[in-house]
Amino acid sequence: MARSLRLEFEGALYHITSRGDRREDIYENSEDREAFLGLLNEVCDHYNWLCYAYCLMGNHYHLLVETPEANLSKGMQKLNGVYTQRFNRKYGRVGHVFQGRYKSILVDKDSYLLELCRYIVLNPVRAGLVRTAKDWPWSSYRATIGAASSPDFLSVEQVLAAFAARRAKAIERYANFVSQGQSEASPWEHLQNQAYLGDKQFIEGVAEKLSTSDLDRLPSPQVRQVKALADYEQAGENRNAAIYAAHRSGGYSLKELGEYFGLHYSTVSSIIKSQRPDPKAKGLTP
Repeated sequence: MARSLRLEFEGALYHITSRGDRREDIYENSEDREAFLGLLNEVCDHYNWLCYAYCLMGNHYHLLVETPEANLSKGMQKLNGVYTQRFNRKYGRVGHVFQGRYKSILVDKDSYLLELCRYIVLNPVRAGLVRTAKDWPWSSYRATIGAASSPDFLSVEQVLAAFAARRAKAIERYANFVSQGQSEASPWEHLQNQAYLGDKQFIEGVAEKLSTSDLDRLPSPQVRQVKALADYEQAGENRNAAIYAAHRSGGYSLKELGEYFGLHYSTVSSIIKSQRPDPKAKGLTP
């Protein structure tokens, strides 16, 4: 499996999971879970995170967070690091609480925010621990429907606003949406390269936001048969057409194309945009 994504930019949305070392429990009791949520509140406040959903399981947790200031790694270092220190101090232990690196998936907010809000709170249901999401006290579901007080870090209103203007109607629609999710396919069927939850256009947009050094670590989705760049160059009507065709193959990052054609990656991105067919010219709706 590919290593967890560590690409950061302002406004990025991540689904984060972190598991216990050797898959052992990371909470001994309710007090530990409350302590974790208190620490999560500190992290969200300090790093200006927006948390849309969470779920604390036995040996792992799920978070859906947006980072307006491109600081995921710093926040996660504090969250897992400080929790480990406090947990070990409390129980007189040493060593790791969490298993290596946390896993973070970069998410297309427009397409998958609500899907992941639903997926995350349904984890205990899928695991057979409870019958409904409302029965699990350690997720964001009860706070979102108003059945429990909302922690300061949880962006309840932003989630509900996607369902209706009136709070009561929004809660009703959200609850129905979550309930229907028990029979829906998992959003992870659309995961690309163990790193992105979004389409090819979303991935291209991510590349445009990153620095050159980040592009070295940007996974390139393998979705079509890929030829050598020299073949694209030879077959293309011109340089720009060749760049567009090579990028469409899914086998080359903006940086790789820039190095081959002697261009900066931002120039490559502009060329790709200019080569895309205009949907209006074909009588299509955008």
